[in-house]
Amino acid sequence: MSSPTNHLYTIGYEGMDISAFINRLSDAGVQTIVDVRELPLSRKKGFSKTAFRQALAESGIAYFHVPALGCPKDVRDQYKVDRDWAAYTKSFLAYVETQDATVRELVKLSKATKACLVCFEAEFTLCHRTYVARAARKLGGPTVMHLTAKTVQADSGLRAVA
Repeated sequence: MSSPTNHLYTIGYEGMDISAFINRLSDAGVQTIVDVRELPLSRKKGFSKTAFRQALAESGIAYFHVPALGCPKDVRDQYKVDRDWAAYTKSFLAYVETQDATVRELVKLSKATKACLVCFEAEFTLCHRTYVARAARKLGGPTVMHLTAKTVQADSGLRAVA
């Protein structure tokens, strides 16, 4: 059973450099990053998988890449074409329902360590990581909290209309 003070955090690195990002994680007490980008590549210095993992390790933060919890390419590509967030949400939620075993592993991890899901998008209401965190919560994971560059916000748990 998770401790009442345990949370599953989410964060997007958009708008932060690697140093500010790691400082933010450290300030929040994050122990483990769960990278939920399907492809952990970034044009932003320090955020591609190898450099990212190394920078986190130097700060004592563990790194796990879980590509199965990333948004599938076909869903991302459709969103690039139509910019329809409701359709994106519906497609991603249908996909994440097929990832039950992986989400259950995330629940176990998030109960054992102060974990944070990471993706690029700064705005958690416009990122699939929120849906991943909610799926974990639904399966008994900790409450969801969203970190931003300066704040922390409790997840409302409300879904976008899909």
